[in-house]
Amino acid sequence: MQETGRLGTVVSRQPAEKQDEPAPVPPTPSSAVFHRQLRLAFPAIVRGEGSYLVLDDGRRILDASGGAAVACIGHGDARVAEAVLAQMKTVAYCATIFYTSTACEQLCRFLVDSTGGHMARAFIVCSGSEAMEAAMKLARQYFLEKAPHPEPRRTRFIARNQSYHGITLGALAVGGHEARRQFFEPLMPSNVTHVSPCFSYRGKAACESDAQYVARLAAELDAEFQRLGPETVCAFVAEPIVGAALGAVPSVPGYFKAIQAVCRKYGALLIFDEVMCGMGRTGTVHAWQQEGVVPDIQTIGKCIGGGYQPIAGVLASHDIVDTLTKGTGAFVHGHTYQGHPVGCAAALAVQQIIAEENLLANVRELGPALASLLAQRLGNHPHVGDIRGRGFFWGIELVQDKETARPFPPGDHVAMEIAELGLSSADYAIAVYPGTGTVDGRSGDHIILAPAYNATRAEIHTIVDRVARLVEDYFAAKQVGRLEQVKL
Repeated sequence: MQETGRLGTVVSRQPAEKQDEPAPVPPTPSSAVFHRQLRLAFPAIVRGEGSYLVLDDGRRILDASGGAAVACIGHGDARVAEAVLAQMKTVAYCATIFYTSTACEQLCRFLVDSTGGHMARAFIVCSGSEAMEAAMKLARQYFLEKAPHPEPRRTRFIARNQSYHGITLGALAVGGHEARRQFFEPLMPSNVTHVSPCFSYRGKAACESDAQYVARLAAELDAEFQRLGPETVCAFVAEPIVGAALGAVPSVPGYFKAIQAVCRKYGALLIFDEVMCGMGRTGTVHAWQQEGVVPDIQTIGKCIGGGYQPIAGVLASHDIVDTLTKGTGAFVHGHTYQGHPVGCAAALAVQQIIAEENLLANVRELGPALASLLAQRLGNHPHVGDIRGRGFFWGIELVQDKETARPFPPGDHVAMEIAELGLSSADYAIAVYPGTGTVDGRSGDHIILAPAYNATRAEIHTIVDRVARLVEDYFAAKQVGRLEQVKL
């Protein structure tokens, strides 16, 4: 049997002696919400104040991860609330089959302009999963309408292992995270295959240079095209910096140039998933602006609206848009709430605040300081295998043995327990984002730090101090079997 901990930790229990006895009926829950974990009583947030969240029991939690790397300008910004209210007073909903709205037009213009002319149009939806579904359908329709020679055989996608691209069935199929996929494999499309991620900590051999590692990964992708039949592949899908599945892993220099060359060789598209790593998280508006390549299609989310409204989107290149414009003149896809005016108004306000306050310069300035402080405090810890990331997007991989990089058993739930301890103990009062499956989709633990772009130098020092003490104390307590005693 399994029992779920406060934040979703699964704890193994011995089975009952009599297997034929019916399971006990759980008590009637006090909440009517279909929570992610049905046996838990979640603490409630009563308000947000900058980098802090205030809970209903009075605790002030330093939000060092922005939730799931979302809260990019912190919590409770009145300017965004005012923009949302103003839009709701004007018009709250727009049926995009008939109309457009000023808020949507302005946001999409901002997004297109932020690409330096490389992208032509933006398609606004409500979640990253929706964005990935739209990107896949857009890639398929592009090849159906490609003139003068359509390519209807292109129905396949190649993505990477230990990746996560969304929770809906199409997006889940593109993702390569075993634990998230396992229940739903029979339902998922079978037109996706996976190759190795660019993960130097675990994938690069000691004798390899970066160039040799890149060449090996490019050759693996080339071989996969050949195995599938190059004429059947729509696109290669990847996160420029892998977020939830690997813990803020950037590629080695030259990787995406080599990957794009393979895609171009076989006429396939390059789709970048920047839902977690994009919209300023790494110090530039788009993460690909630091890779020397431009995708054909790009998904965005999380930091586009900073959590003030549910919003995400797809950016399409001129070639994609021109092909559809000259063909059917329509994208055969749509949502009731696409281009929602209130969501667009919130996102535009967030992006204007980032631009007006030059917050990406703050990310570029303090990102290296965050990295340096983490290395100083945790770089030599026996259970910290790797610290990696860019800008305000950093991952700490936790290992059982530093020399061999051997992970903890999945049943130890190390990352989740650290996150739980950070919230439950007044000694830390900090939120970090836990992740598992780092090694192979099942084993391996990491935590992610993703501060708000307007975090101060003092707050960065506080984050590192609390996280370092959290990690140190957790493993010290775990070693002597007294983890519960450090929780208050």
